[in-house]
Amino acid sequence: MGGATTRAHIVEAADRLFYRQGYEHTSFAAIAETVRISRGNFYYHFKSKDDILTAVIAARLDDRRRMLEQWEADEPDPVGRIGRFIEIVVTNRADIQNYGCPVGTLTTELAKLGHPALNDAGDLFTLFREWLRRQFVLLGHEAEADALAMHVLAFSQGVATLAHAFQDEDFIRREVQRMHDWLSAYAANPETARHAGNEDAVGPANV
Repeated sequence: MGGATTRAHIVEAADRLFYRQGYEHTSFAAIAETVRISRGNFYYHFKSKDDILTAVIAARLDDRRRMLEQWEADEPDPVGRIGRFIEIVVTNRADIQNYGCPVGTLTTELAKLGHPALNDAGDLFTLFREWLRRQFVLLGHEAEADALAMHVLAFSQGVATLAHAFQDEDFIRREVQRMHDWLSAYAANPETARHAGNEDAVGPANV
């Protein structure tokens, strides 16, 4: 196994363990055991767990950028692209029900620890926020684009948190359908959708 390949395997294993066990409860030894390499080889690539965390965050950012670029290639219009984002909680429902949102759980844990990597981890949310904002601008809603992007982000985090708490797949599917309905209505008639949102609070988006 080459050096670059070994490093990539370490980052992949650490990413998985940080998500499932938490950063604080994942040890060097656990990561090395998962990758099945010697301690000396492990330390050749990473000197500390913080170094691995930095690499994991960078890998997540690269992965999510590629995902967003693929959505832009696959979907001809902004509504379809935003819809793909909304669908994340359904696509990843098994992991979300077991472990929560990978972005939300990591930033929450790092915030509790007062960890200096918190801002870097928060860049994942910023990536999504800016991408969603661009999609709403393309829909012709530049003045409200950032607020709408945050609305969709709040929806996904609210659903992920409650899905993890209640282990309810039907809940996920219901809320995703409600968000699709809201998006379709907003794209067709923003004023009507805005009033409807004020009346019923658009469910989990305000959690």
